[in-house]
Amino acid sequence: MLLKKNAIAGTLESSDVQITIEPSHEGIELFISSSVMNLYGKQIKATVLHTLERLGVESARVTVVDKGAVDCTIKARVECAVFRAAEIKENLPWGVRM
Repeated sequence: MLLKKNAIAGTLESSDVQITIEPSHEGIELFISSSVMNLYGKQIKATVLHTLERLGVESARVTVVDKGAVDCTIKARVECAVFRAAEIKENLPWGVRM
């Protein structure tokens, strides 16, 4: 999926995650900050990368600021940020395997 602009999804509230995504030509660049990094950092990274792969995103700079979000919230925020960055506004395939 081609990203056309920068986009943000999520908040910095407790139990949420804020995803910032920017177009890039350097593959996937992932930066994670989490209040539970020692416990769940690997799972957060895997969830973000799997969601990007499923959506067909091959190049992006992704910043994750996690405040204890569960996997389904992380997936939803990544999807939202990607669709916003790709300027997809209709017929959104939420949670559908692509």
